[in-house]
Parts: sequence; C-alpha cells; structure tokens
Amino acid sequence: MTSTDERLAYMAAQILRNFAVKGQKAAIEAATDHIVQFWDPGMKARASAMLGDAGTDLSEDVRAVFERLRQEQPAR
Repeated sequence: MTSTDERLAYMAAQILRNFAVKGQKAAIEAATDHIVQFWDPGMKARASAMLGDAGTDLSEDVRAVFERLRQEQPAR
C-alpha cells in the first residue's frame, strides 16, 4: 500500500507524462494548471507541504510542479 504522499507524487508524474510532448517547461506549466483545476484543496495543500518534508522523494519535474502550485495558491 502506498502513502498519500507517494500517491500524489505518482499522480503528478502521470499528469506530467501526458503533457511531455509539449516539452519540459510547457509540461510543468500544463500539469500545474491541471492540478489547480482538478485536485481538491486538501490534495493541493498536501502537495505544497511535501516540499518542506525531509525525506520526500520527488522527481525534479514533480518538485517543479509542486513549487509552482505553492506559488499559485492563495495565502491562508
């Protein structure tokens, strides 16, 4: 069984793969836009929080998506 964090990272990687034909930068932008539109607020908050968790294993591109997501989320 995978943890929620692993599942979120996996889902973000799948979304990135779907947009890979656009090139890395455009794929990161498109994946971020997709997550903003379709993930619930709890999933987006957890994805952003994962950036500060020690030991979280994120690919470079997934990390870039989550960082962009963090920047786009309104302050709470």
